Amino acid sequence: MSGAAVRVDTNSPVPPYEQIRAQLAALITTGRLPEGERLPTVRQLAADLGLAAGTVARAYRELESAALIRTRRGAGTRVAPLPVPARRPDPAELAALAGRFVAEARAMGADEEEVVAAVRGALRA
Repeated sequence: MSGAAVRVDTNSPVPPYEQIRAQLAALITTGRLPEGERLPTVRQLAADLGLAAGTVARAYRELESAALIRTRRGAGTRVAPLPVPARRPDPAELAALAGRFVAEARAMGADEEEVVAAVRGALRA
């Protein structure tokens, strides 16, 4: 990790693994740790921080679950590519989709209140 430091406050009520996870996630999502950057091994980071290896391993597992890092045998643990932001929906496509839904719902005999209630229910689900 070039220049980025992770620190753990042992007096904090936040568990050490969560402090590590949150700090690394912030460094990755802000670009301070770029894609492909190699992270220290679990053992090395644990030794640097004076923690048990299992603590660092848990933080790394959670970062892997969030697709922020990848660990590969022989290649180590590296920053993963950030997910591509979801594209914004095209208003015309949404209007067409809504129009088709309303037409189908009216063909079933639904009135405006029932159509709106169905959409609200779908949004909550």
